[in-house]
Parts: sequence; C-alpha cells; structure tokens
Amino acid sequence: MRAIAPLLAFLLREKSLRQNLGAFAKFLAVIAGTVVAFSVGFRTIMLVVENREYSWITSLYWTLTVMSTLGFGDITFHTDIGRLFSIVVLLTGLVMFVIVLPFAFIRYFYAPWLEAQIRLRVPRECPPAMTGHVIFCQYDTIARGLIERLKPLSIPYFVIEGDAAAAGALHSEGVSVVHGEFDSRATYAALRAEKARLVFANLDDASNTNVTLTVREQAPDLPVAALADSDDATDVLELSGATTTLPLKRRLGEHLAARVNAGHIRAHVVGRFRDLVIAELPVHNTGLSGKAIRDTSLRELTGMNIVAYWDAGILRPAHADAVLGPYSIVIVVGTEDQLTLLDSLFVIYKPNENPVVVIGGGRVGVAAARALRERDVAVHLVERSDLIEGTLQGVADKVFIGDAADRDILMAAGLGEAPSVVVTTNDDATNIFLAIFCRRLNPHVRIVSRITHERNLEAIHRAGADSVLSYSSLGVKSLLSFLRGNELVVLEEGADVIVVPVPPSLVGKTLADSDIRARTGLNVIAFEGPAGCITNPAASTLLPEGGEIVAIGSLEQREVFMREYARAPR
Repeated sequence: MRAIAPLLAFLLREKSLRQNLGAFAKFLAVIAGTVVAFSVGFRTIMLVVENREYSWITSLYWTLTVMSTLGFGDITFHTDIGRLFSIVVLLTGLVMFVIVLPFAFIRYFYAPWLEAQIRLRVPRECPPAMTGHVIFCQYDTIARGLIERLKPLSIPYFVIEGDAAAAGALHSEGVSVVHGEFDSRATYAALRAEKARLVFANLDDASNTNVTLTVREQAPDLPVAALADSDDATDVLELSGATTTLPLKRRLGEHLAARVNAGHIRAHVVGRFRDLVIAELPVHNTGLSGKAIRDTSLRELTGMNIVAYWDAGILRPAHADAVLGPYSIVIVVGTEDQLTLLDSLFVIYKPNENPVVVIGGGRVGVAAARALRERDVAVHLVERSDLIEGTLQGVADKVFIGDAADRDILMAAGLGEAPSVVVTTNDDATNIFLAIFCRRLNPHVRIVSRITHERNLEAIHRAGADSVLSYSSLGVKSLLSFLRGNELVVLEEGADVIVVPVPPSLVGKTLADSDIRARTGLNVIAFEGPAGCITNPAASTLLPEGGEIVAIGSLEQREVFMREYARAPR
C-alpha cells in the first residue's frame, strides 16, 4: 500500500498519464453502454418475437457470455431474428473484448502504470555520503565513453536528466541518473556538488554558460569542464567561471592536421608524460617499411623506443620480429633531444611539397586548414556548400566549391599529387566512401579522417584511412587528462595511456620477468611509485609495491592485464 499511494499520486499528477486514463475510461464507458444496449435488445426480442420473458440479470448474463465468446448454450434463440442478433453480438464482442480491450488496457493503463513505476525508481538526489563523483549534464557519446573509463577507476558518477521518461529509460539501462533540471541550483544541491570531483557541462554553449553560473552558486570551488563550440564561446565560458573549456572541434582539426604528411617526414608528437615525448611516425616511403622492428635500429641510433605500432587500424605490440608494413605507424617514446635526432634521420627523403587537400569546410576542416598553414603547408580546401564560400577566404590557399564525390573536383584540388588528404565531414558513411574514393584516385596518398562513432573505426580503416580520430574519443581523453592532472595524449583511435596499479603478483619482479607485453599487449612506458616516477624503464627495473604501471594500449588490453594478473598468486 505504501508503494501504491505515491504511484497513484504520480499517475494523477502527470498530464499525459491523466489523458491516457481518461481515454481508457471513455472506452470502458463505450463497452458498458454496448453491453446495456445488447441486454435490452435480448430481452426485447425474447419478449416480442419469441414470447419468452427473462430478467434483467439473465439478459446481462447472456450478453456477457456471447460477447466474451464463452457461449454456454443454456439460453438460445429459436427464430432467425434472434439468431441474427446473436451473430451481431458475437462479432461485436470479438472486436471489443478480444482485440480492442487488451490493446486499450495495455496502451492506456498498464504501460503508463509500468512507466510510472520506472519513473518513481529514478533517484532525485545522490546518497548523502557521496563524495569525489563526476556530474554529467546529459548522457551523450562523450559521457558514455568517459563513464566506461571511470568504472575501472572506481570513480562514481551521476547524469542529470530533466525528462522523466528518458531518466527512467537510462535508469533501466543501469546508468546512474538523477531526475532534475540542469539549470536549477536545487539539482546540484541534491547532487552534493560541493563534494563532487567535476561537473561536465556537455550541452550547447548557452546552456553550458547557464550551468557554469548555476554550479558556481552552489559550489564556488568545484572544477567545471565545459564544451565550447567556438572560440567566442570559450571566452564567455571562462568569464562565467568554467575551470577549463573544451573547444573539441578546433582541437580535433588541429590533431588531424598534426598527422598529415607534408614536407620532410617527421614524427608527430601526440602527447607527453613527465619528461617523455610520445610520438607517432608513419613508415610510408621510408626505409623502415618492410623491416622487422629489431632491424630498424632506432633505439641504437636515437635512444627512442618503439612501444607499439599500428597496422591496418589494429594496435599491435612491438615484438622484435614484427615486420612493419608499408602503411604502418610506429609509436615511439623518448626525450625531446631523441625525437629531434629521430627526425634528422629522415631528412634524406625527398619531401612532397604539393598542397594538402582538406575535405569539408566546417569547424573541424577550418581548424585543420589553419593548423597546416601555420606550418607553412599549402592547403586546398573542398567544400560542397557555396553558402559559406565567403567565410572560407583566407583559410586555405585555394577553395574548391563542389561535391567531394566528384572525381573532377578532387583532381582539380590536386588530390592526384597531394601528400595527404584530410576528411573532416561529420558523417561516417560519407567519410568511409571518401576514403575508398581517395585511395582509388591516389593509392599513395596518406588519408587522415574524422569519425563520429567508434563502431565505424574498423570500417574506415578497411576503406583505406591511415589515421583516424573521433570527436567523442578526443573529449573522453581530454577529460581524463584533466582529472588525472596529466598532459593530454591523443593517440590513434582505439589506443590510450593506460594507468593500472601494480598487482601483488608482480611486486618485486623485474619488467622483463613480468612478461607484461607478451601476455597482455600493453607497452610499459613508466612506473610511478613512492620513490617517484621512472620513465622509459629498463628491462631490469623492479616493479614497486603500491605503485602504478603507465602503459600504452587499448581498453581491451587493459582488461586482459586485469584478468592475467589480478588473481594470480604472488
């Protein structure tokens, strides 16, 4: 009874649910009226046509047995008029009782009842003792990806959802959701914002500004990370009190541009960890292509370690006998001086100084073009819409208006001789098509592409893309680096800097004896322990008790590590 009372109150309070109940009540009234009319008809025909008299209770009894198709047969008509009336009653009953009534019951009563129960289960506040949690303003692809990364770190989270039905659906899926309005101070009070670790404002620019100001009223010192769609919005969000802003579209364009081959071959820096530089080096058109990793001699020549390599979109561990393909990309780790020495090894190769082709004149494409021009790289930009042609003047050396699926447009833009092409549209299907098309028109061009959904990562690599980044993945990595206090490291899509605690089974063992790379595929680049951080550790380095392993790999490889070592005897 305690659960029924608030449930009924909720049903009566919701306008849409009240309308459903009203519609169901009207249908029940129609059924009741039909039953009464047929009862009257039965009694009239029996009395007038067949000279038999039955009570009103008997008339109701006959009507219900016939309409419900039970038909006991104890009372029947003896005339054709009576039998015809029975057929009408039977068919009406079939439609009303067998077809319409169950549907109406489920549609207008049972489904709203279940929905109300689900909605009432959605919390409106977090537990009183909650602390160190992350608050999301909506459940989008970035929130979904970050939540998956927070779970292994045992960091709690809550998603704000203003729509009760959507909140109920998320709650049913196992998402930690709270029903409330993102622009209400009461919501952040209920979420104990003053004890939270971070608020992520992942709405539009105006809403994010509102969120930031609202959060500051409740928790003046709480870190707030806010998405920014433009540079102007970045300034406004910072003025409103955001701790950090994430202009992801601009950053995505810049990171795509950083992976472009233009001029002399060089390693592309993707991030730093302490004093280590992490970079990606494409081996296309270099002497490294076709060699085993041990035969590259990069460690002997420069001191840099190859910790992994990409091949056809798959991150592979850097085993000594692994052979690098013509389009492989190696991940190297070392110091700034070692990186400079590495780049100097490739100045002997003649550079392709033809313009880079950028497809798409949106925010990502414009950011990529500007980043390339800052490196004195010539850029030809292809944009389908002539409405924004004026805004693209000065962004690229030349702008070509037309469909990138048109061979003549791409060839006029210089794809046939271009060293690289950057595909920046926000439609994955289009990007996959363009990757295939560009590879067909120029088999040797380096294709750098954006994707929206990680599920299309394998497809776009099969289509011919050499380097791929996604908007959501960049957002997840940016937030994780902010939470950890580390510099952002943006590796190829599907790889990341993985931090795991040293399991008891490995404490005191050397890195060589741990066999981490062979058993899991993770490539260790540092140890963090009570004595400090050891970067680029030697094979003889001992794994510290109470320390952490910093490695490069994928989430799947992290899961393998946890399975291999978490329960292993010490």
